[in-house]
Amino acid sequence: MKNTYSEIVLPDFPLYKKGKVRDVYEIGDNLLIIASDRISAFDYVLPSLIPNKGKILTQLSKFWFEFTSLVCPNHMISEDISDYPPELHTFKDLVEKRSMLVKKTEVLPVECVVRGYLEGSGWRDYKATGKTSGVKLPPGLKQCDRLDEVIFTPATKAEEGHDINISFKEMQKLVGAELSQKIKKISVELYKKASLHALSKGIIIADTKFEFGLLNGEIILVDEIFTPDSSRFWPVASYIPGRSQPSLDKQFVREYLDSTDWDKQSPPPPLPPDIVEQTSERYMEIYRLLTEKTEL
Repeated sequence: MKNTYSEIVLPDFPLYKKGKVRDVYEIGDNLLIIASDRISAFDYVLPSLIPNKGKILTQLSKFWFEFTSLVCPNHMISEDISDYPPELHTFKDLVEKRSMLVKKTEVLPVECVVRGYLEGSGWRDYKATGKTSGVKLPPGLKQCDRLDEVIFTPATKAEEGHDINISFKEMQKLVGAELSQKIKKISVELYKKASLHALSKGIIIADTKFEFGLLNGEIILVDEIFTPDSSRFWPVASYIPGRSQPSLDKQFVREYLDSTDWDKQSPPPPLPPDIVEQTSERYMEIYRLLTEKTEL
């Protein structure tokens, strides 16, 4: 597939970490995060690649890092290759638009999930217990209902397998009470600021997740933010609670896989070409809507 990348190898630099989607290299005291076109679902990396996905994740994160920088400092140094060390310029064709030079932080072992609507694991928890991540919710809520108050529902960060929802008390045991309170406040502020912008573009951000690190004692927003891999995006025009929503995010792929006979316990099948194309189109559409940019 033209200009899609399963992985980006930089032989002259030490590999710091290989994630489901991103390859991270050490560049002196900093890191270079490169987003591939891989896509994961149900804890598996799928064998199919999504055209432009890595570029969209990087450029959308850049947009949001700049948009939210007054709420919380972030790890972005630059995504402009002209700002990179000269020895990286050799790899321009591989890394341009899909990479970001960032500060190295001590990443905290918690996924910071914020929910404004009841869907996904939050909805499953609620149906089973009336709570999500220990937060008690009113009875009688429907799938995808808007919550009266935005809620913070942390989860453990799993290198393999599912992230597991935990209570705020459990988060405090992991990273400390004071730090947990600060991160909760920042997470909710980030979600509210981005949600207002998205609503002005006709998009609901139903929920999202953040990662944070510490750098010289300061809380730093890291990884990606408000992308179709980390958030649920619903068009306002088609929103009807009580059912799953049409989406402009990775949920489209999950729902396709749910419709197949794949057992989710073995290597996943390739996605059909039309599902690959529609996924790429949805990612590009949410990028255009949120940034008002017509191209990457």
